[in-house]
Amino acid sequence: MVTKSPAIPPVPPVRQPDRDDGGSVVLERRTQKVRPPQMYQVVMLNDDYTPMEFVVVVIQEFFGKDLEAATQIMLKIHLEGRGVCGVYSKDVAATKVDQVLDAASKAGHPLKCISEPVDF
Repeated sequence: MVTKSPAIPPVPPVRQPDRDDGGSVVLERRTQKVRPPQMYQVVMLNDDYTPMEFVVVVIQEFFGKDLEAATQIMLKIHLEGRGVCGVYSKDVAATKVDQVLDAASKAGHPLKCISEPVDF
């Protein structure tokens, strides 16, 4: 049988926050360092079967390029094997890739398009 009653733990003293003359609490705001999101480039790959005109139309339609810029990108794809069509956030880049692949599939062309992280 217990003969002693349990001891009550001491209550720590309550610290009053610093107050200004108006009696309100002043909080310090800390700035957060937020990095910009990782960007992804949409890259079209060359093949020997997709017509150049189709590639130009796809670049104009899905990447908003004018005829001259789309033609330059198409020639880069044709001559170097790959060309960057645009740089976007991850979700937008994935959507652009899906749109290009869907359009190529519907037209019966084997055009390939990928997205990859941009290295700064």
